Amino acid sequence: MENANGSVPDIPIQELKEKKNADSVENFSQRVDEMVGKVDQLEQRLNDVEHFYSNTSKKQSNTPRGSSILKDKEKQISSFKRRQQDASRREAAGARRMQELVRQFGTILRQITQHKWAEPFMEPVDVEGLGLHDYFEVIEKPMDFSTIKRKMEAKDGSGYKHVREICADVRLIFKNAMKYNEERHDVHVMAKTLLGKFEEKWLQLLPKVDEEEKRRKEEEAEVQQDMQLAQEAAHAKMAKDLSIELDEVDMQLEELREMVLQKCRKMSTEDKKKLGNGLTRLSPEDLNKALLIVAQSDPTFQPTATEVELDMNAQSESTLWKLKFFVQDVLHAQGKSPASIVPNTINNNNILNNNNNKRRREICDALAKSSQKRSKKPS
Repeated sequence: MENANGSVPDIPIQELKEKKNADSVENFSQRVDEMVGKVDQLEQRLNDVEHFYSNTSKKQSNTPRGSSILKDKEKQISSFKRRQQDASRREAAGARRMQELVRQFGTILRQITQHKWAEPFMEPVDVEGLGLHDYFEVIEKPMDFSTIKRKMEAKDGSGYKHVREICADVRLIFKNAMKYNEERHDVHVMAKTLLGKFEEKWLQLLPKVDEEEKRRKEEEAEVQQDMQLAQEAAHAKMAKDLSIELDEVDMQLEELREMVLQKCRKMSTEDKKKLGNGLTRLSPEDLNKALLIVAQSDPTFQPTATEVELDMNAQSESTLWKLKFFVQDVLHAQGKSPASIVPNTINNNNILNNNNNKRRREICDALAKSSQKRSKKPS
């Protein structure tokens, strides 16, 4: 907008300052919001990692501890990598072994079904044709050799998964016949005889079946161990990434803290007096922490000396404000009112107390706490 003479009017300096301050507060608020979202995500991931390792430690609570555990873990990981490479080969080998057992079992079936007494058991019982009206009341699960053959040849996944399942159905054929027919009935006698012959032949195959089952259990245990190791590796990587991201958050908190300190107005004599009064209200332990904050900025200051003199006028503005934030945090935790010892910042707006949201408060409090954490490190 121009004046009548064409010149641009001057913008009042106070207005420029207020606009600049407002932009600073808005920028600070935006960065805090971003950090709140990031901390929430980190917190969820941290909970997942803690939950995983908590469950893992419970499972391993009865295992021996010591260097042997580390060696065993290294061996497990090395073995895990090898098994991962051979997984498809092992699976194919297991399938071939089971097919071979089924083939050998098929030989037994042919010998039984070719017996002269096998005819009544080859097809489903003709309940209506034979007038067996109570058959389904007595027999819960009918079975016959044609049904077994169809399931053995199924290609849609509905067939038998284990040779023992076939064995169980063969027994069911004969037991159904023995259950429905009386002992003196021809069908009962035929079923009992064929069942005896089947059991004799099954006993010859059983050692191979037991060996395969034992081998499968070992492989299943290896698979479970592989899954556990894979989960441990994934969560170890997650924990490492979390550590890196937490360091980044700490650096961002430090940047925000420095931003606040730079925007804080210069302390007056009255402010320094109130700060001194606030320090006297601290416990000995908290007072020592406050002195460490001073020592962080002034290497010549001896916080552990028998007698310590703290000259407020000799401290930098940054140190004074660090002390203010620290005292405010401590007194707030103790349930004491810190309002009388912490002056307002620019435009009488205390940025750290401007939002009642709990998560924002935690982030803002961390700005003050960071000075306490850093004071524990060497100067």
